[in-house]
Amino acid sequence: MSKLTGKVAVVTGASKGIGASIAEHLAAEGASVVVNYASSKSGADAVVKKITGKGGKAIAVQGDVSKSKDITKLFAETKQAYGKLDILVNNAGIYEFLPLESVTPEHFQKQFDLNVLGLLLTTQEAVKLMGADGGSILNISSIVGQMPVPGGAVYSATKAAVDAITVSLSKELGPKKIRVNSLNPGMVETEGFHSMGEFGREFRKVIEAQTPLGRIGQPEDIGKAAVFFASGDSGWATGQTLILAGGQRQ
Repeated sequence: MSKLTGKVAVVTGASKGIGASIAEHLAAEGASVVVNYASSKSGADAVVKKITGKGGKAIAVQGDVSKSKDITKLFAETKQAYGKLDILVNNAGIYEFLPLESVTPEHFQKQFDLNVLGLLLTTQEAVKLMGADGGSILNISSIVGQMPVPGGAVYSATKAAVDAITVSLSKELGPKKIRVNSLNPGMVETEGFHSMGEFGREFRKVIEAQTPLGRIGQPEDIGKAAVFFASGDSGWATGQTLILAGGQRQ
């Protein structure tokens, strides 16, 4: 039997990149997956098709998790489709790097609304669907929460907040048998990375030079770790933040 047979998972921001890989890896281990997306229906449908084409179970559900009403709809549709929830992966997020002199209230609010408040409100709704056996919540944070970079004051602050939330909720939800952990990836080769163009290519060289394993991450590196934290294999782990960055410590 696969590790997640009979489990139901919601993965936010799962139409591409890390979220898509996590959804695919959870489904490969037997979970029924809700592939959440904010705007890319075609991307989410492609992820669902890939999962079902391999015999897995998945549906796509639209919802901008920076908006309370969309969060309510996401979990209502999850309940309608599968009747319960065992795993939540808070992957949806945005990043925008600006020097201090360019930081505005809008820049700040946009990132905190999704990366922090959205994560909290999504978790709030998810917990309502988790039964007496508890569940697993996995927050996708970032290496920059612990190792901030120039120009990333706001983004780094959102991810430091995610790590703090992870520890706090692990203590609050532990009595309900709900485990809460976070994955903190370094640079990962996703669609967002490629959109950075020449800057991204140069930055990649810098990161690879600082990384003992000599490469940046691939989405499947995060997907495989997500399966561990979603499954009973990590049943004694909660409140943990795991850095996945090939050994980078800069």
